[in-house]
Amino acid sequence: MKFTRVAIWFIALVLTLQTTAVFAAKAEAAGAKEIELYLNGSRIHTDTAPYIVPKAGKVMVPLRVIGESLGAFVDWNERSGTVSISGQDTAISLAKGKKTATVNGEPVELEASAEMRNGRTMVPLRFVGESLGMTVNWDEAARAVRLFAASAPSEPSVPSPSVPTPSKPDKPAGDEFRAAWVSTVYNIDWPTKAGLSAEQQQSEFTKLLDDLQDMGMNAAIVQVRPTSDAFYPSQYVPWSKYLTGVQGQDPGYDPLAFMIEETHKRNMEFHAWFNPFRISVDDKMENLAAEHPARQHPEWVVRHQGKLMYDPGIPAARDFIVDSIMEVVRNYDIDGVHLDDYFYPYGEDKEPFQDDAAYAEYNNGQFADKGDWRRHNVDLFVEQLSKKIAAVKSGIEFGISPFGVWRNQKMDPTGSNTAAGLSSYDNLYADVRNWIRSGWIDYVAPQIYWSLEHKTAPYATLVDWWANETKGTGVKLYIGHAPYKLGTSEAGWSSAAGLLSQLDYNRQIGGVSGSIFFSAKDLRKNTLGIADRLKTYYRQ
Repeated sequence: MKFTRVAIWFIALVLTLQTTAVFAAKAEAAGAKEIELYLNGSRIHTDTAPYIVPKAGKVMVPLRVIGESLGAFVDWNERSGTVSISGQDTAISLAKGKKTATVNGEPVELEASAEMRNGRTMVPLRFVGESLGMTVNWDEAARAVRLFAASAPSEPSVPSPSVPTPSKPDKPAGDEFRAAWVSTVYNIDWPTKAGLSAEQQQSEFTKLLDDLQDMGMNAAIVQVRPTSDAFYPSQYVPWSKYLTGVQGQDPGYDPLAFMIEETHKRNMEFHAWFNPFRISVDDKMENLAAEHPARQHPEWVVRHQGKLMYDPGIPAARDFIVDSIMEVVRNYDIDGVHLDDYFYPYGEDKEPFQDDAAYAEYNNGQFADKGDWRRHNVDLFVEQLSKKIAAVKSGIEFGISPFGVWRNQKMDPTGSNTAAGLSSYDNLYADVRNWIRSGWIDYVAPQIYWSLEHKTAPYATLVDWWANETKGTGVKLYIGHAPYKLGTSEAGWSSAAGLLSQLDYNRQIGGVSGSIFFSAKDLRKNTLGIADRLKTYYRQ
């Protein structure tokens, strides 16, 4: 059997570590300091410290080390207890509690299997690749494993012959991205109510697409996982109650497959929209389907302001959410993965988010300020999801639509000249600037739901700030607009002309690549003639 670079790299490491296992095991038993990992002289920090399995004498490390520090693609399937590690043309599979792994389908005996510790998936550090230029040294006195590479490992490719490559609609180069959010939570946009037949749901969706396209839209951003339930058959979460009225009940067809097909028929892009951390819109666990992951893992759940949420500070919960999103990436011909603004929740000024236990368990003394720790958790989530999407389907765009204000200038002199009541950074613990500068997202769509006439958060001020933030980064800027405010008493929304003036401003300043409207229902109602005005505007 031919071992490629990743497999050989791991095998070499186990041989190196084996000679020191007895000494290391004795030190472990004596309560010696934790094992440290170094790559090319730089310390690799882990949420859970590496350790040595008694008797087997094998060093165990968190799965994330393999993916984030050693350059392999990793995946953890909670339900099957299976770990997958891929690098170039090598695929390695380990199962929790099993002493046999596979490398490119061939069985390999193990002395230590994958296992869980402190909510983290731990794997035996036993495969090394000579072709990666790695050498491995065990420093007994320092209790450290030192890894050296002549050059950084190349990006892994993941074999997935059964996965379709996204068929991007043939949009002209330089054309604006023009989309509407299609919200399914509470049946806001589609389906109009739960319990409709499959035929009625399909008829409603095709009419919705026709209406949007007639207004000039070339994309739909559809909420496919509104409350940790799904609009597609999933091995991770139950069927959405917004389809049949009963969570977990099969609607009799695959709505996501149908929606993608119909959207692409119209030469429109389909972006799958996920609300990552929301579990339910009430706080009653008994209302969830029996097989719901929140009922299986109540330790992941926080009750906050009458709702249930996954705690972003728990690594296993973050891993689960990433895996559930990747299920759609692998199995469907989507054009984009889209996240909204819900990370840590709104409303902490009214009710603190109860994550003291997670902070105590997972912070490991790294952050003295809980806010910094929370932002770090969200950063880890965004980075992990970004890298997995790129490894599996590089043609899919990854975009996030944050709250429209990153930070006010009174909190940060580099923030926007606004006085909004809250900010993405300080209240939702979402450091969007970091995501842009790190290249983790392909587009950002700030929800600038204020008019040009707004006093404390003027539309033009915010668009200018976001355009400056994205300039030269390669991250596209789409603006989130608020047609739902048309006809309200708020300044600037008494006429559809106010919203069209925003579109004009986007084009005049440059740096804005498109617009997204919340939501489809509000466009279709044609309040103050907005649908008619958009139809004319975009056709011009």
